[in-house]
Amino acid sequence: MSNTLEKKKEAFERLLNVMDDLRAQCPWDKKQTIHTLRHLTIEETYELAEAIDENNFTEMKKELGDLLLHIVFYAKIGDEQNAFDIADVCNSLCEKLIVRHPHIYGDVKVKDEEEVKQNWEKIKLQEGNKSVLGGVPNTLPAIIKAMRMQDKAAQVGFDWNNKEEVWEKVEEEMNEFKNASTLQEREDELGDLLFSLINYARFEDINPETALEKTNKKFKYRFQKIEEYASTLGKKITDLTIDEMNEIWEKAKGE
Repeated sequence: MSNTLEKKKEAFERLLNVMDDLRAQCPWDKKQTIHTLRHLTIEETYELAEAIDENNFTEMKKELGDLLLHIVFYAKIGDEQNAFDIADVCNSLCEKLIVRHPHIYGDVKVKDEEEVKQNWEKIKLQEGNKSVLGGVPNTLPAIIKAMRMQDKAAQVGFDWNNKEEVWEKVEEEMNEFKNASTLQEREDELGDLLFSLINYARFEDINPETALEKTNKKFKYRFQKIEEYASTLGKKITDLTIDEMNEIWEKAKGE
């Protein structure tokens, strides 16, 4: 059952009060800085992503809470440094959302989500962003970074006409990879090939990160079946022949 707005406000105020208590009284919380929290925040984000992949709303609630704690923690530290507080964070976000949704808070008309995304990028440039790609963090995993850069470039018109052209590019990059002679050339061409495949996935409306993660899970499941089989024989997996491994692998595929 959804809480009333008043209950939601009370819950958020309670969280802020708990954060104040922890920062003032807990030895561990006292020592934390924005730098010591950084890697923990990344870990919490991945744990949330895993809960989302598994469609596990119980875990999502827990992981969202952990991530919210980090947001409040950073805001508390910002307040201590006289840089910003949680109110500044919320108000800044609200102002940005209002400005970037003129079709809601203004008189701009849009026909679909693509026009919304295009307007978003145009407004960001008007706000002073020097590059359309400037908002893509350098620290993103490579696949996600490629997806974001391609999508942003497409919003300002830098894109292929159709997926057939993109597939031709994939085949071109595949041939260049095959013909590369040195290790450096093969590495460069493999990067180009992967980038092209990610672009093609975009045209097929497939998230390549999600697709690869599904394959990772399939591989893990099937490989662990081989390990389980070896264990039932009282052996290590290294004691099995490749034929034995492949036989169990195929059985796991059928499952």
